[in-house]
Amino acid sequence: MTSRLRILGIETSCDETAAAVVTRLEDGTGIIEGDVVLSQLDEHSAYGGVVPEIAARAHVEALDSLIEEALQRAGVTLREIDAVAATSGPGLIGGLIVGLMTGKAIARAVGKPLYAVNHLEGHALTARLTDNLTFPYLMLLVSGGHTQLVLIRGVGEYERWGTTIDDALGEAFDKTAKLLGLPYPGGPAVEKAAAKGNPKRFNFPRPLKGEERLDFSFSGLKTAVRQAAESIAPVSDQDISDICASFQRAISRTLEDRIGRGLQRFLAEFPEVDGVPALVVAGGVAANQELRRTLQALCDQNGFRFVAPPMQLCTDNAVMIAWAGLERMVSGAAPDDLDVQPRSRWPLDAEAKAVIGCGKRGAKA
Repeated sequence: MTSRLRILGIETSCDETAAAVVTRLEDGTGIIEGDVVLSQLDEHSAYGGVVPEIAARAHVEALDSLIEEALQRAGVTLREIDAVAATSGPGLIGGLIVGLMTGKAIARAVGKPLYAVNHLEGHALTARLTDNLTFPYLMLLVSGGHTQLVLIRGVGEYERWGTTIDDALGEAFDKTAKLLGLPYPGGPAVEKAAAKGNPKRFNFPRPLKGEERLDFSFSGLKTAVRQAAESIAPVSDQDISDICASFQRAISRTLEDRIGRGLQRFLAEFPEVDGVPALVVAGGVAANQELRRTLQALCDQNGFRFVAPPMQLCTDNAVMIAWAGLERMVSGAAPDDLDVQPRSRWPLDAEAKAVIGCGKRGAKA
């Protein structure tokens, strides 16, 4: 399938409501024709985190108007799209139900195929839209819910090389910020405080550093931050900045070790890859500039291209869901039946085994 295709994407997996219209040209180029994202930050900030019931209700109130706005920006009607793509998981089940049910209703009403998209597949394939990457490549996904290193072999072909055995990196940032009395979301608050701090004042641990496995662990680091804060209580503004800077430095050194080993494994397994191999970073934590500098330097040292899509496409958005739907269409994948169900847990690599520490139900994704 190589003809021009246009798709409506819907994203409601967490605390952003989003809709987008994306077109794929015959040469494979993608065009973002309409992109609308509504953040729920104000609704959740008072609680220090996302409240699932509030998130689902906000999706219900906003989604229809956002879809209409995305279509207007693209200058098309629902009957002029070729398919509908909606996030089906992983995520908060209430929000997933809202988006997927809306996608089903539209697909049924206008007689278009429906693609129920794995949210993580959206992240995995975005770099092909923004940077025209070819397979295979590596992706580091760092967000509030996920920390994974994944080999992207092709559309629908994903191999998880590493995952967190406890907290996701974004979760560690949020909990550290809350502990220190910083506002939600924690990532930007910790980064801002760290800019004024001494990163060498506290010698926080580098979890799993030196191990051959490529998994991550941030629970112990979070505990070390709490113990450091308690040992010097009451903490001053400078103490908070020093803790944040030292925390961020420990994470940078941890990623340097974990991802460095991943890059070397990629080179060993794909010695004849066409062109320069690539590492893609995605997820909200990808906004952190120190972590970006660490990954850029690591890629430079190992002969990799460092790819970070625009920030608005690293965080949750409907463009990536639309693009993943287009990739599946072009690959010849069959659309989903209208009885497809949302999934709060949906591993990108269905063959990956649960890791110790991820809970009885296994890894979230």
